[in-house]
Amino acid sequence: MIKVTNTLSGKKEIFKPLKDKQVNMFVCGPTVFDVAHLGHARTCVIFDAIVKYLRSQGYDVFYLQNITDVDDKIIKRAAEEKVPWKKIALKYEKLFYRSMKALKVTAVSHYARATDHIPEIISQVERLLKKGYAYFLEDGIYYDISKFKDYGKLAKRTKEQAEDGVSRIDDAVGKRNKGDFCLWKKSKPGEPRWNSPWFFGRPGWHIEDTAIAEKYFGTQYDIHGGGRDLIFPHHEAEIAQMEAISGKKPFVKYWLHTGFLTINKEKMSKSLKNFTSIDEFLANTEDGARVLRLLIIKNHYRSPIEFNEKIVDQAKREIKSFDEFIERLQRVEKKEQKNRLKIDQFQKAFKQAMDDDFNTPKALGVIFTLIKQANILLDKDQLSKEDVKNIQIFLKDVDNIFGFIFGGAKKNIPPKVAALVKEREKYREMKDFAKADELRAEIKKLGYIVDDTPHGPVVKKIK
Repeated sequence: MIKVTNTLSGKKEIFKPLKDKQVNMFVCGPTVFDVAHLGHARTCVIFDAIVKYLRSQGYDVFYLQNITDVDDKIIKRAAEEKVPWKKIALKYEKLFYRSMKALKVTAVSHYARATDHIPEIISQVERLLKKGYAYFLEDGIYYDISKFKDYGKLAKRTKEQAEDGVSRIDDAVGKRNKGDFCLWKKSKPGEPRWNSPWFFGRPGWHIEDTAIAEKYFGTQYDIHGGGRDLIFPHHEAEIAQMEAISGKKPFVKYWLHTGFLTINKEKMSKSLKNFTSIDEFLANTEDGARVLRLLIIKNHYRSPIEFNEKIVDQAKREIKSFDEFIERLQRVEKKEQKNRLKIDQFQKAFKQAMDDDFNTPKALGVIFTLIKQANILLDKDQLSKEDVKNIQIFLKDVDNIFGFIFGGAKKNIPPKVAALVKEREKYREMKDFAKADELRAEIKKLGYIVDDTPHGPVVKKIK
């Protein structure tokens, strides 16, 4: 029985989709005016793991993510670079997909561009006007939040706060309420524009998501995810739009929000110019994709992550310990069946952790306990091939969700190097360390180094 913490109720609830095991899920995607940073990675990686876990439990998940490819930020960037706005959007959309592929974010069923859904957006604006929830100003059509009596129910407030994603708040003369937001913007000369029943224009930010979601899921669906900075006003606006149009409540049954990824206790963001791009991290960090996935998954999705070198170095050490353990398992030669480790106990504990609001740090703790106990048995030569097989099957099931346990660089060690390593181990056992050092030097001349670990030698190619 899976339980999730629902931002809408503020409580942990039993997860029960609207239709049996079918799950429709929407997560806010990027605005493609620049490269994706580690804050984006945090949301994308954790929801990737959540969806993969749900699928492993028999749920049929359709995971939809939008791409905001028309926006003030894109238009501004295009003007700065003196290129068409569409060129900027396509460039950074392509780079986003590349970053996701590098991070093994593969659970998304469909990416939906805003500009591919202009008819759906216009339809929603028309219906909001007809129902009296929208009004005209000189620069566009606005939503009147005073008409929607439940406005503020997600954030438990109606006013902005410091943590909100307020960079796209619509300022306009004549708004009825300070919080009113634009549904359809009148295009200025040189800006992207589409014809509409009213005037040439482009969509507001909030209306894109509800129009896309309605096309694929209808007026109600199961899960909406995103960073906590989107709760207000973005997700609040989505609720106001869709529930006003349909008259059905709730628009989304479960709202899940990720905590911030911070630097010096400030949210990582482009506006603060304190961000590290995903590509930059991957380029400068050995085994960077695995390190970043581990770093994200070892923290609960609702908790903040303070990003610094200390936690990166810790994740690197843990990745190394996974690789050493996997390599150790591959050296086991005992054939008899011993079943020293009760794998089903670890499987049960892992499931209990993930069923409890996707508690990935607790689930990861189960894996570390397994490795610790297995290493003790390996030290005593008490693990058989049957034990190893059971461990590997379980870890591969986990890695299909987490994506960092396996995947270390395959070590194609030349036979001559392997023979020298084996010979060196014999001299070490005889405590002839002088001879062992000679062989280490010879191995190094061939382009390899040997790290002596408590679990045996680890051979690495010199970069």
